[in-house]
Amino acid sequence: MNENLTEILNAREKRAEKQKALLAQYNKPLICFTMNIPGPIKWSRDIAIGFFLGNRMLKDTLPGRRVLYYSQAVTPAGGEAYYVVDMPAKALKKLAVDIEDSHISCRLFDMDVLDIDGRKLSRKENLQMDSRTCLLCEEDAAVCARSRAHSLEQLQDRTGFLLFVAARELLAEYIGAQAYLALQKEVQATPKPGLVDRVNRGAHKDMDMRHFFVSANALRPYFVAFADAGYLTRDDAPEATFGAIRPIGIDAEKAMLSATGGVNTHKGAIFSLGLLCAAAGRLSPESWQTEALLKECAAMTKGLVNNDFSHVTAESAATFGEKLYVQHGITGVRGQAEAGFPAVLNAGLPIFQKARAEGRSENDALCITLLHLITATDDTNLIHRSDLQTQQQIRQKIADLLKDNPFPEISVIQKLDMEFIEKNLSPGGSADLLALTYLLHTLTRA
Repeated sequence: MNENLTEILNAREKRAEKQKALLAQYNKPLICFTMNIPGPIKWSRDIAIGFFLGNRMLKDTLPGRRVLYYSQAVTPAGGEAYYVVDMPAKALKKLAVDIEDSHISCRLFDMDVLDIDGRKLSRKENLQMDSRTCLLCEEDAAVCARSRAHSLEQLQDRTGFLLFVAARELLAEYIGAQAYLALQKEVQATPKPGLVDRVNRGAHKDMDMRHFFVSANALRPYFVAFADAGYLTRDDAPEATFGAIRPIGIDAEKAMLSATGGVNTHKGAIFSLGLLCAAAGRLSPESWQTEALLKECAAMTKGLVNNDFSHVTAESAATFGEKLYVQHGITGVRGQAEAGFPAVLNAGLPIFQKARAEGRSENDALCITLLHLITATDDTNLIHRSDLQTQQQIRQKIADLLKDNPFPEISVIQKLDMEFIEKNLSPGGSADLLALTYLLHTLTRA
C-alpha cells in the first residue's frame, strides 16, 4: 500500500478515536470539521486558507458560551477541528449546513455533526434536505463517488478553482471586514485627547463621528481590494505588491473625500491599514503572526523614504511632510512602515494586550494604548497643529505620566483631552496607528 495512503488512513482512524473520546467525556454533540480535498495532497497554502475560513465561520456562528471544547490540528489526512457544543444536535447540523451552503467555495467544507451516541446526522434523514451535490455536476455526491463518474484530475482542477475563489473572495472580505472594524473601534474609543470620539469633536471643527462612519463605509471595499491585491501578487516580490496597491490607495482617498464632503478623516489610515491588509493577503492565515505581518509591511515599502524624499531640497520642499524631512529628518508614516511599524510592535500591541489581560475594557485599553503610541512616534499631525518643540514637550509630558503609571485611569485621559482641545492639538498620526494596532490584534488572534 502507498505509504502516503497508509498515513492518511491511520490519521482517519485516530480522528474517529478522538471523536469517541470527546463524546464520552462531554456527552454533548460534536462538530468535526475537515476539508473535502480529493487526491493524495491534503495540505497546502490554499487548503490552509480554506481551513482557516471554515473555522472562522464556525467560530463566528457558534454561540461562544456553548462551545465546551475546541481544538485543531494538521494531520496526514489534512486539517481537522473539533467543537463540542452544548446545543441540540439537529440545530447544530442546520447551522453547519447553512455554512456549507453559504458560498460556492464552502462546498469543500465537511462539517460532520455527531450526536451524543456517536451517530452522524445527515441532511436527508435529519433535516429533510437534499444530499450534497457532486463538485462537478448536479448528481448526488455519494452516487458520483461510488461510480467514479469523474476523474481525479477533474476533481482536483475543480478543487483548485474553489480554493482560489475562496482566497480571492472570502479571505479578502474577511480581512477587509477586520480593517473596517478597526476604524470603527478607533473612532468610538473615548476619551481620546484632541480626537473625535463619542463625547466631543476633539480639536476638530470640521468633522464629527458621522464623518468617520461614512468614511469607513466608503473605504471598506478598498480594504478588501488591498487584501485581494496582496493575494494575487503573493508570489511576486513584496515591492510588486506595493506597486499594485498604490493605485487602490489613490482611489480609496477619492472615495473618502467624496463620502465626507472633502473632509480628510482617514488618509493616514488608508496607507497603514491598506499595507497590513495587503500583507495579510500575501501570507497564509497560519502565518499571521505579529512579526511576520509587520516584516511583510516593511518589505513591501523597502526604500520608500528614499524614493519619495531623495529629490527633495530646502528650496523644492512643497508639502508639510517634505519640509519636516528636509528640516528635521522626520520620515513620518513612511519611516514607520519601512521599519515595520516599530511603534505598534513595541508599544501599541503589547500595551493593548496587557491592558486587556489585566481586566481593562476594550475601550479603556484603546485609550491607554493611544497615549503610549503618542510617546513612541513623531506624530506629524501634532507638529502640524503646533510645532516640533510643542510636540516634543507633549510627548515628554505623557511619557513622564506613563512612567509613574503605564495604565492611567480614564479621568487622567479626560484631563489630557481638555488640554489638547484648548491648545488645538490632535494626534491624528497616533490615531491611525491605534487603528493599525487593533487590526493587527484581530488578525493575529484569528
